[in-house]
Amino acid sequence: MARLEIRWHGRGGMGAKTAALLLGEALIAHHKYAQAFPEYGPERRGAPVKAYTRLDDEPIYIHSGITQPDIVVVLDPRLIKEKETLEGLKENGKLLVNTTLEPGELRKKLESENLVLPQGVKIYTVDASGIAKSILGVNIPNTPMLGALIKISNVMELDEFIEAVEKRLSVKFKDEIVKKNIEAIRKAYEEVKGE
Repeated sequence: MARLEIRWHGRGGMGAKTAALLLGEALIAHHKYAQAFPEYGPERRGAPVKAYTRLDDEPIYIHSGITQPDIVVVLDPRLIKEKETLEGLKENGKLLVNTTLEPGELRKKLESENLVLPQGVKIYTVDASGIAKSILGVNIPNTPMLGALIKISNVMELDEFIEAVEKRLSVKFKDEIVKKNIEAIRKAYEEVKGE
């Protein structure tokens, strides 16, 4: 696996930071090199938040934010209009958005708002908020977005990822909450759509 850089865009309370960290920890648990860290503006619920996950088969010596991501993950679709959300996305990259829109509908909407994607970027969508509300009872879409990301990125097998996430979440949460998060990951893995 060549180096892969992922930038997460969400709002405080949506779990972007936690998602970036869970992915990084899962990769490390399966013998990959990874970095995962947040970048905050004003630290408050609802404020825009960026987080990063960088992974590789080789040691990673760079220590900075990701300005040219291979994948952009958007937890709050309203953030897609912000210039910095799509900024630097590589040609032939991937855009994963939490929305009820189909990928083709989202592309048309972006074009109508003069938000131009680099050449060859593939769009993926999943209703992560809907999944989170129905399974977890709250609009915290981070674990469903992780399920969708595992599917579109092929960075590791779903079962390996779930094993690592279960181990990590069980340290902090009751079994029922862990099981619901795993269910949300699996559902989004199955439901993510791409062009």
